[in-house]
Amino acid sequence: MTDRTKAAGSGQKFIARNRAPRVQIEYDVETYGAERKVQLPFVMGVISDLAGKRAEPLPDLPERKFLEIDVDNFDERMKSVAPRVAFQVPNTLTGEGMLNVDMTFEQIDDFSPAAIARNVDALRRLLEARTELSNLLSYMDGKHGAEQLIERAINDPDLLKTLVRNPHEPAQGGDAPPPEARDE
Repeated sequence: MTDRTKAAGSGQKFIARNRAPRVQIEYDVETYGAERKVQLPFVMGVISDLAGKRAEPLPDLPERKFLEIDVDNFDERMKSVAPRVAFQVPNTLTGEGMLNVDMTFEQIDDFSPAAIARNVDALRRLLEARTELSNLLSYMDGKHGAEQLIERAINDPDLLKTLVRNPHEPAQGGDAPPPEARDE
């Protein structure tokens, strides 16, 4: 259960959603000489193209329906609308050409930086490398010889090539990782 759904299920949020509206419109009506107050319900409708660059065209305006959107059904409504963006941006990673960006959003979490990076190939590869480096850092925590082993592999191209080709075998000449760098 996410924090958002926990908040949506709380009693305080339920009361806030179900209490009388703040906007109350009344007017006086005279019927057969008697005056009385008539209260009009406040209903607001928003017409907007929230889909961006849709893959398929929207139905004609008279065929569309108003949808009630609240905290409980926001992701469901977003999935049905399927907002999409498609454009090109300068490739600042390599400085060459343009990057194609084509994303369809199905939930509010799709707007997070990590989710956006997962949808752009070049950024996805960088995010995966960052995740792997973070995992490596966690793995190396407390292993004193691991840092020296990594430095040795980076500085020795032949050793690095050997490790890439045969990751589970000792390097040339029987060089095995120092005992303190191995799993404990």
